[in-house]
Amino acid sequence: MLYREAGDFKTSYREDNQSFPIRFDRIAVQVALVLALLVVPFVINDYWANAVALPFLIYAIAAIGLNILVGYCGQVSLGTGGFMAVGAYATYKLMTAFPEVSIIVHVLLAGGITAGVGVLFGLPSLRIKGFYLAVATLAAQFFLVWLFNRVPWFYNNSASGQISAPERGVLGQAVTGPNAEAWVTYLFCLLFLLFCALVARNLTRGTLGRSWMAIRDMDIAAEIIGVNPLKAKLTAFAVSSFFIGISGSLFFAVYLGAVEVGEAFGINKSFLVLFMIIIGGLGRIAGSLMGAAFLVLLPVLLKNLLVGGFGWPTDLAAHLEFMIVGGLIVTFLVAEPHGLAQLWRVGKEKLRLWPFPH
Repeated sequence: MLYREAGDFKTSYREDNQSFPIRFDRIAVQVALVLALLVVPFVINDYWANAVALPFLIYAIAAIGLNILVGYCGQVSLGTGGFMAVGAYATYKLMTAFPEVSIIVHVLLAGGITAGVGVLFGLPSLRIKGFYLAVATLAAQFFLVWLFNRVPWFYNNSASGQISAPERGVLGQAVTGPNAEAWVTYLFCLLFLLFCALVARNLTRGTLGRSWMAIRDMDIAAEIIGVNPLKAKLTAFAVSSFFIGISGSLFFAVYLGAVEVGEAFGINKSFLVLFMIIIGGLGRIAGSLMGAAFLVLLPVLLKNLLVGGFGWPTDLAAHLEFMIVGGLIVTFLVAEPHGLAQLWRVGKEKLRLWPFPH
């Protein structure tokens, strides 16, 4: 009986068009934000930060970025890992070249550099689409990984070819390096996730977001009614790459600390983020968060339950994880293409009408 619209009056267009029009949803989101900002930092430890919290926050940013391109604009991309690598290497070069500049500025600039690279590789979308665009972005993935492996300038001529993040801090607290505490890195990534989610939510509800969705639904009809396909597609690639660049920057500097591009940003990374938005729900910001949470928590759950609880071999648990993820992808594509976000929406609709049938 709590989840009701009765008595929840709207007296302005702004109130009627807000992201969470039902009071129960607004309260739930506010409580979640309070817990995330004011409670979790005091109870989180290194294990939960490295195993669950940081991967979820970083992958959620990447999933939001890819969802803008694939879910909202309908442009298929398999180059997420390569664009994350651009963000990581841009952050590394900025951190080593300008050590006096804040790490926050470095992360945002890395996102901007990745946006420029995304626009460059998004130019083929003006002529090709579907499977051919997927192949073009896949070529971008392999080219970027090859470039960062073969050009010593990107890793400052290091003999190992590995890049390591120098220690940097915010407000006197180390964010990168071995001295960074779990609660500091958690809050740092959480604030970037909130920033990206807020920007994405506002963009997708505005004129730009409507032009993306018009291109997604039928590009020829969208062009007839006045939507500029050049602007719509390239802005989608730019915004998507900006978020993915931020996630790659955080993945390198805050989470791993040191990476080799082939291992950290290979094709598996691209498929992982794509699976997140397929399972979570295409064209939904909440779906990006749900998909990231699911695919981050599933390996941890299987490892603790099967390996730690039942004593299964680690490789058997890993193979079972692949089977579960593959089965879920096929199931969602066939039975519920809009993913977990759609199931959540249908559940809320039923809850609003309960106990009456519909």
